[in-house]
Amino acid sequence: MRETRSARGILLGLAGAGLFVAALDAYLVVTLLPAMLTDIGLTIERFEQATPIVTGFLCGYVIALPLLGAYSDIRGRASVYALCVVVFAAGSVVTATAGSLPWLVAGRVLQGLGGGGLVPLTLALAADLYSGRARTVALGAVSGLQEAGSVLGPIYGATLASTASAIGGWRFVFWLNVPLAAVCAAGLLVASRDKGNRTLPLDPMVDGPARTFDWKSAGLLGLGLGLLVVALYPDDPAHRATSGLFIPIGLLSLLVLALYGWRQLRTLEPLVPRQLLRSPRFAGVAAANLLIGAALMVALVDVPILGRLVFNLDQLAAGLLLTQFLVGVPVGAIVGGVLAGRLGTRWTAVLGTLLAAAAFIQMSNWQAGELAARVGPFRTADLALGACGLGFGIVIAPLAATVLELTRAEHHGLASSLVVLARVMGMLVGLSALTAFGLFRFRQILGTPQLTDPDVRARIEHLGRLVAAAFLQEYREIFTIAAALCILAAVVVVTTIRREPLTPSLQPQ
Repeated sequence: MRETRSARGILLGLAGAGLFVAALDAYLVVTLLPAMLTDIGLTIERFEQATPIVTGFLCGYVIALPLLGAYSDIRGRASVYALCVVVFAAGSVVTATAGSLPWLVAGRVLQGLGGGGLVPLTLALAADLYSGRARTVALGAVSGLQEAGSVLGPIYGATLASTASAIGGWRFVFWLNVPLAAVCAAGLLVASRDKGNRTLPLDPMVDGPARTFDWKSAGLLGLGLGLLVVALYPDDPAHRATSGLFIPIGLLSLLVLALYGWRQLRTLEPLVPRQLLRSPRFAGVAAANLLIGAALMVALVDVPILGRLVFNLDQLAAGLLLTQFLVGVPVGAIVGGVLAGRLGTRWTAVLGTLLAAAAFIQMSNWQAGELAARVGPFRTADLALGACGLGFGIVIAPLAATVLELTRAEHHGLASSLVVLARVMGMLVGLSALTAFGLFRFRQILGTPQLTDPDVRARIEHLGRLVAAAFLQEYREIFTIAAALCILAAVVVVTTIRREPLTPSLQPQ
């Protein structure tokens, strides 16, 4: 028993290490973008130039989620995990050798495809290896690793690029992905060779009738969602809330998703089991993750901007203002995994959403001099941001565990994909909605300033105060909306995530 437990821990640790490397890569580009663009002959004076690099990774990430998660249910976790690592490493090589923007985007798309596939695979592996309380703890640990990679990514990228400037700078960062990913994949494949241990389900599911993979359905779903990413992502956020090609690409996305829906209805064995779609608990988790993803984007986007425009911080200090939030998320993910095993998934998720809501309510009352306010040795702003990140982290494991409880082992990959996908799409929709609301409210609040002072300098100073006040009011309202989204997510969880009788096709084995 102890050897089995140890083997499980090693397997999950190796898979989590690969996921951590991919998470580092997803966020390190934040600090490397200026150097990357300059190196290929572009400038970062306008955000639009960097948009294809960002959306390329997101497209690959979203396309991979339903495709590779479901494919691992047929082929086995270890082999598909290795495939994802190969694609991720190939994308890293293309990115590291890119001499133009198209090649840079192509490399990031490949990295997104490989890195995106690792997320549901690792979550599914945790569900395969553990059950009950141990499963929620494992899911929390895996989620904590992923979120920790997100926190450390920008710092990791900037540090490596600066220290390795003599041997390639930012390119060295992507070259380093290759051996790191290879070690994780090789270790997982070697550790999974224990054929005599049937408690380590890394091979294809062999019990029951043979299953085939519906490539067309998975491809249509992934492509439709990838196109939706391109349509929703704002390429010029100072002037519009979505892509400049929102209408044509959005319509094409709807057409592709409609074709997927048509296949879902007509296929005898659809990509997503019909019983899962009919489950109130599944619908509740999907809705809650959409709402949480939208609220999460408020903190990620608005806090640094608020630091620059209202608190008058420089770029580095404004970014560091978000540190407490980012650190709180992985800590919360681990705490949520432990609490879910004790309080249950339902009430742990409610606790997390309400904690995030309470933090947003406090943030909606921030003043221009908020950074001077303290509770003992701590700034109140830091406490609110830490609590907000903690709340968002706490909900991750219980929501994932809720869906995994509904599915048999042969659908764990798909189920994990859908959980992550709902949150990512919520973040994208939230980003577009946030940009649209921000543009509208700022102009509405500021109006047409009446500048009558004959002194030009006095007029400029007065306009600056009016702009800062308008931004502060705008962000207060946005934080209030984010709090409402979290409260609504808690209501959804309470009303939908209840014990329900499971149909035979959904009954976990």
